[in-house]
Parts: sequence; C-alpha cells; structure tokens
Amino acid sequence: MTKPQVNKPSLNQIAADPSCMDDYDPNTMFVAQARQFIAQFLQPVTQTETVSVRMSLGRVLAANIVSPCNVPAHNNSAMDGFAFRFEDADKSLKIVGTAFAGRPFNGKIHADECIKIMTGGVIPSGADSVEMQEHVTLNSENITLNQQVKLGQHVRLAGEDLAENQTVLTLGNKMKPADLGLIASLGIGEVQVYRALKVASFSTGDELVSVGKPLETGQIYDSNRYTLFGMLSRLNVQISDLGNVADDPKLLEKTLLEAAQKNDVVITSGGVSVGEADYMKALLAKHGQVLFWKINMKPGRPLAYGKVGDSHYFGLPGNPVSAMVTFYQFVREALLTLQGATPKPLPIFMVECTEPIKKATGRTEFQRGVLFEENGIWKVKPLPNQGSGVLSSMSMANCFIVLDETVGSCKAGAMVNVQLLEGII
Repeated sequence: MTKPQVNKPSLNQIAADPSCMDDYDPNTMFVAQARQFIAQFLQPVTQTETVSVRMSLGRVLAANIVSPCNVPAHNNSAMDGFAFRFEDADKSLKIVGTAFAGRPFNGKIHADECIKIMTGGVIPSGADSVEMQEHVTLNSENITLNQQVKLGQHVRLAGEDLAENQTVLTLGNKMKPADLGLIASLGIGEVQVYRALKVASFSTGDELVSVGKPLETGQIYDSNRYTLFGMLSRLNVQISDLGNVADDPKLLEKTLLEAAQKNDVVITSGGVSVGEADYMKALLAKHGQVLFWKINMKPGRPLAYGKVGDSHYFGLPGNPVSAMVTFYQFVREALLTLQGATPKPLPIFMVECTEPIKKATGRTEFQRGVLFEENGIWKVKPLPNQGSGVLSSMSMANCFIVLDETVGSCKAGAMVNVQLLEGII
C-alpha cells in the first residue's frame, strides 16, 4: 500500500502559519533545522554549456566523464631498471635492447633475455617483471639479479589508473585541479558544465560608506561588501556587486527587484535584525516569500531566507563577523547546491583547547580560534575578542571552535570540535 502524497508547504504558508510544519519556530531556530529548511527549497540550475578543460576549474559537471581508453594505455615500468621473464629471474640475462618512455623496444623477450627500461617505458612482449637497476649486477652485456623478485613487480598494468568505459567523474562533481589533469590524461579537451550561478550582493544602511570616501561622524566603511566578494569568488559564481544602498525605500526597492530579475541569488547584509530600520522587511514582505529567523547561534543570530520572484534571497546580519559566519554555515552550502553540486559536510575534528571557554547551553557558538601544533600534537586557542564586530578575529583565525547547543562552558584542556577555515589549494 502506497503512502498518501503529502504536499510541502510553501514559504508563504510557513511564514503565515509556522505551525504548518512540525517543530518550526522562527524565534528559536537551531542551526541544523535552518539548513534543512533552506535545502528543501533549492532547485539547481539546469542550463549547461561546454567549456575547455582549463576553464572548467571550480565549475560543476553536467554529465559524467567516461574514459575512452585505458590509462595507462600499456603495461609500463614503474622504475628505471631491467624488464625480463619472471621464470628467468635466477639466471644470467642478456641485455638485448632498451625501452625509453615514448620509445618502446619493438622486439620480444625470449628465454634468458632482458632489456634495459626507463620509468614509463612500455613492457615488451614476453616480459612480465622489472627489477630496479640498483639491485642488479652488470657484467658486460649480461645482468644477474641480486635479490628475490616477485612476479609482476614494478610493472604498472594497462588500465590500472583508469579503465576503458569507466566513469571517472560523475555529474555534479565540482572540478578540482586534479580533475583537470585526470580529464587531460584521457585526451578529452572539453567538458559539459552547468552555467555559472549569478549572484548579486549589496549592503544596506545609511551609516555605510564606500572605500575611498571620507568618513563623517557615525559612519563606517562597508567591509561586508568585500568579505562577501571574497567568499563568493571562492565559489566561482558570477558576481554582481551592487555596493551599499542607503535606507531609502524607493532605492532599496529598485535595487532589490532589479537584482532579483537578473540573478539566481540575491544576498544582502544588514536590515534583518530586530531594532534595525524595517524597510527591507517591508519590501521583502511585499515582493517576496521570505522567512525571518532568530537562529540559536552566536555570532549571527538574525537570518532571512526566501525568494523574490525566481531568485533565492539571503539576508545576512550587518555585523561583519556575523555576516561571514552565517555565509559559511548556511549560504555556502546552498550556493553549491544551486550550482548543481552535492555539498560535502565540512570536516569537523576534536582537538585540545588550551584555554577555558565561557558558554551557555542552548545555542551553537562558532568561536574564532587558532589551530597550532605543539610537540607533534594539534591544539586550538580561542582568540581573546569574540565580538561580532571584530573583523580582525576572522583575519587572524584559521578555524572555528564549534560548540553546539548541548555544550556549556569548557575548562582548559577540554576536547572541542574545530572546523578549518582554509584547506590545501
């Protein structure tokens, strides 16, 4: 018996009646809950384009990559040495030729024969094993092996890396540097990828001033514009930086609607927390389907998510650290999904914390920390100023110390979860 189909409530229905979804409370939203709610409304782009392998770095594959050949194409040597028949390993072997990488020996190896072979050289017909040159004794045109060998040693088999007709990269793979070389090793010069995601961002607030202009009393430079640009650039999206927009309802409305019409995603910073000018909230209620949440997290409590027309909307807090933390914890994964990729969980591992941390249970905290090595053991030290406006802490940190809602204050020496902010390129 099949289960009845349950219709998923729309964003508007959830906003109008939070009780239509179990355990949904916009005023006490947990981090994991918010991620799940966002994920259910994400539809990846479907348009594709063909690009050269060099231009595919960071893009998302729209089709599987299937190997048209074996890699390597032939059995070849993993060492500089001598190729021979394993059954002749205990005999004196006559050197009958040489095989270089790209210049094979064209004859066949017979009984009591061998060839000198370079790394990458094709194993000739009749040979099945290789011994490195350091382990043989050379006597004029003959060699003897100085130690026992195994059948097939130092031989890389055809197709050992990639077999013909093997799916080597799957649809949804976000291309890494190694993937470019992998595809090139198959002789493939172009790949099909999803089109680049179009993302617009702007900051809101009369107090914000663009870089290069003098500050007046009460004004600050708009740093969120630059951190958002940097984080978006890492995700290889097409960025429209719309700058900072004053708290003018008509200007905000014009900017928001034009951005939503031309882009897949619109991201704003500021204007979504309690006590701020409510122009953005009124505009989003008028033109969009947007949920406003108070996340049980620090920093970054206010967060808005929804849609304006066909464009996804993320409203981030105005505080610089809060904007970055909410981007990393919610927006990053959503953008990867919209690109057509399958986001992988960010690695979290436990290390010793060298200093005490004061924290209340009931919310998740992402404290900025410095992961360091001491006598071969990795430890983490929380930075002294964890304020949501202290952007320098994000610059100095190399990790988040992740303390979920079940964790309270920690003593020095306690084991804590950390999440790296950077990785190998």
